[in-house]
Amino acid sequence: MIEVQGQWQDEAEPLVDAFRQNFAESAEQGAALAVYRHDKLIANLYAGTRDRAQRKLWAENTGVNIFSAGKPLVAAVIMRLYERGLLELDRPVGDYWPEFAARDKAAITTRQILNHTSGLSAFHPRVKDPVIFAWDSVRALLEYETPWWEPGSRQGYSPFLYGWLLANIACKVSGESDYTKLFQREVAEPLGLHAYCGVPDSLQPELADVGPLKRPLRELGSASRGANSAALGQLMKADPKGVTNRAFTNPLTLMNSTNSGEWRSACIPAANCHTDARSLARFYRALLSPGEWLSESTVKSFTQLSSEGEDAVLGVPLRFGLGFMLSRDVDDARFGGPQGFGHPGAGGSLGYADPETGIALGYVTARLGQSLLIDARAQRLIDALK
Repeated sequence: MIEVQGQWQDEAEPLVDAFRQNFAESAEQGAALAVYRHDKLIANLYAGTRDRAQRKLWAENTGVNIFSAGKPLVAAVIMRLYERGLLELDRPVGDYWPEFAARDKAAITTRQILNHTSGLSAFHPRVKDPVIFAWDSVRALLEYETPWWEPGSRQGYSPFLYGWLLANIACKVSGESDYTKLFQREVAEPLGLHAYCGVPDSLQPELADVGPLKRPLRELGSASRGANSAALGQLMKADPKGVTNRAFTNPLTLMNSTNSGEWRSACIPAANCHTDARSLARFYRALLSPGEWLSESTVKSFTQLSSEGEDAVLGVPLRFGLGFMLSRDVDDARFGGPQGFGHPGAGGSLGYADPETGIALGYVTARLGQSLLIDARAQRLIDALK
């Protein structure tokens, strides 16, 4: 029986049991979970090991790559700049970043990037692996890129370009050339988060190594109805040069270098945020506390419905605000209740807020499952909060 470390309130006992069950039944190796309810930290749990050899114990502040669960943290930088009046969501991006406007991108807006309707879901030309670690090279590729469809006409999830696009916009309007510093100044430091897009060398030895689950998860509820990597693989094979294939394999570094120092040091905002569970939960708690960090009107502007439909990249129905996925009435896309908003990350990590119940949750894991959205381990934790 795994020993769960941390602190929790009596009301969180079912959550602790569910967290422990993930280790007993779902091949969890190392993970952490933090939950606030109406500003009260009701659970701060961690257990297991953080290295592939399973010798180093997971600690309260162990950071791990949360992949796309970090996308809302990129949107949060835009939220801060928007609130200060430094950019308008429906103004062409080219007004702030003139070089971007070339090649059929003149009408694309920041809103369309945030809600995944810009058509910029993947690079068209094949990209050599080292390029994604060079900020200036990535920016040049973004300027050269063309939309996969008419901007605004379709929703298509952008796994990686999303982060670089928003980060460059943020740098342009703020006057800060280093996005890593901008993120720390606007998001991490004000909220007291141990979160990094570009992890300092001194902190990298304390990170958790990620790797695949040793056995497949037994999916719960609707997660077995197609929102998984097998279905995504079929879409990729059906059109090797299509947007879905390019989105996840161009370059292959995006899929196979996530424990390397080069990956951890780079600035890949949509996919390589490293943080711990309590920091992720604290971020969502701040969004449920209007006026503390952002105004209620700003939070509402970014978390209300902005696009929905069958996603052109993932092939499943999705609902988006601006930088956040919104709840749908299926188990693998339910962020608490119907008003919930958040984002899963590849492999299992999850952050979300549920305004109805006041829940703010951060869950991080080192063992990566195959669900596209919320996997069975996180579903079990959400169910334990009901």
